[in-house]
Amino acid sequence: MRVLFVNENIGGHRSVHANLRATLGAHPDVHAEFLDVPAPTRLRRVAGASIPGLGRLDADLQPLRAQLALSTWVRKQLRRRMHDVDVVHVYTGNAGLRSVDVLASMPSVVTTDATNVTNAYRLPYREPTRFTPAAVRAAQRFERPVYEAASLVVANTGWVARSLREDYGVPAERLRQFPFGIVAPDLADGPAPGTVHPEGLPQLVFVGHQLERKGALRLHRLHQEHLADECELVIVTSEDVPPGRNVRGVHDVTVGSGRLWEVLRAGAMFVFPSTIDQAPNAVIEGMAAGLPVVGLKVAAMPDTVPESCGVLVEKDDDDALVAALRGLLRDPARRAEMGAAARRRFLSEYDAAISTARLVETLQEACGRAPRPGLHARLRVGRAS
Repeated sequence: MRVLFVNENIGGHRSVHANLRATLGAHPDVHAEFLDVPAPTRLRRVAGASIPGLGRLDADLQPLRAQLALSTWVRKQLRRRMHDVDVVHVYTGNAGLRSVDVLASMPSVVTTDATNVTNAYRLPYREPTRFTPAAVRAAQRFERPVYEAASLVVANTGWVARSLREDYGVPAERLRQFPFGIVAPDLADGPAPGTVHPEGLPQLVFVGHQLERKGALRLHRLHQEHLADECELVIVTSEDVPPGRNVRGVHDVTVGSGRLWEVLRAGAMFVFPSTIDQAPNAVIEGMAAGLPVVGLKVAAMPDTVPESCGVLVEKDDDDALVAALRGLLRDPARRAEMGAAARRRFLSEYDAAISTARLVETLQEACGRAPRPGLHARLRVGRAS
């Protein structure tokens, strides 16, 4: 089976495809080619730029314009390569906005970790306004045909699956749901998950960049005000970490070095109070290391972290967040139990070997589906009406 993997190549999408590359070797029948969208050219940046005044009102359609500029590049590449492959996989659907005809004419799978409906009110760089619903409707007019054209649509979480069903009308018979996993060390011969702690104070571990947007600075403040005498806060990032009592920044984590797992396995719990992330790989890495997770009830976090694996609180409730942290700090047995459950959940749901096998099965299913003559013409008529 010859597969072309189209990678939108922004944010965590790079990690998704790195894990795919690392695990596809177990499937010798899959001949993979990867189409990674390059960094924006000057023309793409201009096409997707915010318009002063209108941007502040969320009335300039900036996210949609950026997606259309990106997907125009994808369309040119797809049309050149579509006859050389058996099936195309597009991640995410935004990369296929201008390729509905291609997706409708061949076996295709579109996978997404969010939709424009779920994203519209969660963009970190702009606040929603009274114009946002109109922007969402405009985006849906381009996005809905992508999901209709695809042979199969994959939702990475139940949160996204609900949006695909309710906001886009994707029928159950073409909708599949499974997460994309990560590659993590085999800890079978090591200490039990959740029991590796250095001498001294237990450690709260945060991993990520954009410290303010992802809640690390809020966590820093709460730690200094309430918990600095009970635990150490370890922030793994490339950014400067504000000084504080029992606060430590870790800046020497590089891809493939193994350093991240050393830091995680020394932690007592993984803390990720981000309001902008859907189902971040960082949380899955914490679970893979056998740490209980403390985070917020936002987006797909409740799908990712069930009560057996951690504690999620309302996004604006500082008191609840501190109480959750303090409760686990003072109950090592509960931490260990949740950490072990988190590790088991990773092994059953988020191991990249498992998710890649599920994706390969989905691609094979798409190859076996009958073509749908005239679908693209019907979609064009529907968009124009």
